[in-house]
Amino acid sequence: MYSRHFGLTGKPFDLIPDPGTLFMSEAHQEALAILRYGVIDRKGFLLLTGDIGTGKTTLLQALLISLNIRVHVCFIANPTLSVADFYYFLSSKYGLSEYEGNKARFLIHFAEFLKNCRQRSERVLLIIDEAHVFPVELLEEIRLLSNQEFQEYGLLSIFLVGQPELNDRLADERLLPLRQRIGIRFHLKPFSDNETGDYIKFRMRKAGAQRLDIFTDDAIRLIHHVSGGTPRAINVLCDQALLSAFADSRLTVDAGIVKECVKELKIPGEDASPTVSPKGVFRSSGKSFPWQMLTALLAILVLILMIGILFKIYQDVSF
Repeated sequence: MYSRHFGLTGKPFDLIPDPGTLFMSEAHQEALAILRYGVIDRKGFLLLTGDIGTGKTTLLQALLISLNIRVHVCFIANPTLSVADFYYFLSSKYGLSEYEGNKARFLIHFAEFLKNCRQRSERVLLIIDEAHVFPVELLEEIRLLSNQEFQEYGLLSIFLVGQPELNDRLADERLLPLRQRIGIRFHLKPFSDNETGDYIKFRMRKAGAQRLDIFTDDAIRLIHHVSGGTPRAINVLCDQALLSAFADSRLTVDAGIVKECVKELKIPGEDASPTVSPKGVFRSSGKSFPWQMLTALLAILVLILMIGILFKIYQDVSF
């Protein structure tokens, strides 16, 4: 809608993950290098965590594009799978015979698959996205699958990817054997204030912008403060800001427009405008209970009570 107004050839802040628009902050560069290392050097289990919207899925897509070796990939992001569904999905993605409920037969076919990959110098990668909501039983099945793999030349890399709560899930005593096998851990941090500015300009340039001053410095600083440096939150706010500027026939997004957008971006079902949580995720500011007023009323009541007691003592003495 606003692309022509700003001289753009595309939408700069689309929420759909696109490796072609992945901005490589220092943390993203390090994360990508670690992920590549995990596959190429066959490091077994790797744990990647990051807050909501920090770009974990886009980073994984960029990894698969960047690999210059033959890799068989199975990407699972559905935590509602049953154990039988899990093995059926693996069989389908790795080109094995259809899983019919016989786990022993699956393991035999899987071992043969790994052996063939070894002979062809190929890698096998299993990515578990949204792992923080996977049931313990399914995570245990993944560990048992790695048992089979370790007997067959160490070809399989297993990436557990999710929000920081994944560490809490792995703390379950039943997952101690799995936890001990994680050789590489990395937490993807949000952008710094400078990286937020670079990211906004990068996305605008990718969309064909000829001017990189469409967002003022004050607007960028406010966007970073509100979003906490989280790419997805930055995208939502910047998209809304460009739309608001277009509606007002303005060619520049300043801090005033950003402030108005923060008020407009309300959580569905809430009356209050969003504010910033410690992690930079939009949340409703809502009305809290007036504790200060209650404290003042209690103080007044105590004062009245003390005056009454003193008056009673005065009457008794006078009598």
